[in-house]
Amino acid sequence: MDYQIQPNSRRCAVTGKELQPGERFYSALVKEDRRLVRQDYSTDAWQGPPAGAVSFWTGHVATGTEKTKPRFDDDLLEDCFQRLEGQTEPSRVNFRYVIALLLMRRRRFRYETSVMEAGVETMVLRCQRTQTKHEVINPRLNDDAMTQVQEEVFNVLGWK
Repeated sequence: MDYQIQPNSRRCAVTGKELQPGERFYSALVKEDRRLVRQDYSTDAWQGPPAGAVSFWTGHVATGTEKTKPRFDDDLLEDCFQRLEGQTEPSRVNFRYVIALLLMRRRRFRYETSVMEAGVETMVLRCQRTQTKHEVINPRLNDDAMTQVQEEVFNVLGWK
C-alpha cells in the first residue's frame, strides 16, 4: 500500500476554523478504509487522538518569516533508525518511533500493517529503497511526551 500524507490543511477538522500563522495545532493520521488520512485540529478542539488514529503530533503553523530548516541526509536518518533496532530503553523506543514517522513522511518507509500482541502495537514498515521490512513499536506517547521526543529528534537533526 502507498500512503500519501497530506500537508497541513491549515483548517481544524472539528470546527472548520482556519489555523493562523504561529498557532499551535495537532495532527493525527487516521485509518480510513485502507489508507491513512491526516486530520488537523486547533488546540481548542483537540480532545486527544481520534478513534482509529495510527499516530498524532503537534506543531505550529508556519508564519512565513521563519528560517527554512536545514536539509538532512535520509541515509543518516535511516542509519540512526537501524542502530536503534532491538533497543528496549523507553527513550530509545520513543526516539525510533518518531524517526520511523519522519521516514514515512519522507516516503522512505511505507506503512504496511499493525500487529497487536500482548497489548503492544507493532507497526510493520517497508523501506522503499531496499524493500526490507522493519517492525516499530508504537509507544502510545501522550501529547507532552510526543512533543518532547519530537524536540529531541529535531535537535539531533539540527532543526533547532
